[in-house]
Amino acid sequence: MKIIVASANPAKIRAVQDAFCQIFSGQPLQCGGQKTVSGVAAQPMTSEETLQGALNRLQAVAAAAPGADYYVALEAGLDTDSSFAWVCVSHQGRISKTRSASLPLPPAALMAMQQGEELGDVMDRMFAQHNVKQQGGAIAMLTNHLLTRSGVYQQAIILAMIPFIQPQLFSS
Repeated sequence: MKIIVASANPAKIRAVQDAFCQIFSGQPLQCGGQKTVSGVAAQPMTSEETLQGALNRLQAVAAAAPGADYYVALEAGLDTDSSFAWVCVSHQGRISKTRSASLPLPPAALMAMQQGEELGDVMDRMFAQHNVKQQGGAIAMLTNHLLTRSGVYQQAIILAMIPFIQPQLFSS
């Protein structure tokens, strides 16, 4: 089974691979990433903009790398005072989407983001780290590593896969 993630971010690719390994345990999987553009701001500031970015990435990766069994796009963004991600999965022409858990952001982070900074850069500065977004993410920093970006994404990916896990319940 071939899965292509609409990102070159190792945390996103790992989350997709881990989720698919859980869902399709024992089946051979080939999971890789492909850098794509979201067509929205680097730091989406609304749920709608974040969803559009994920859908744009999904369309772009399917066009750039035809022949996969599944395409997965994850787009992180802001919804009022919380960060979250939209997860979109495409399989045989059908799309399923869901949101990840939301994490409340400190007021100083929100202010910096409203001034144009990306959350990962803000977290790097707040926690004296480098490249948090390709590691545990803001969620790891804010929860003292009780949760990771990849782990939260993994849960959302499994939820987005429900129509493909239980297709008889979602047939039209």
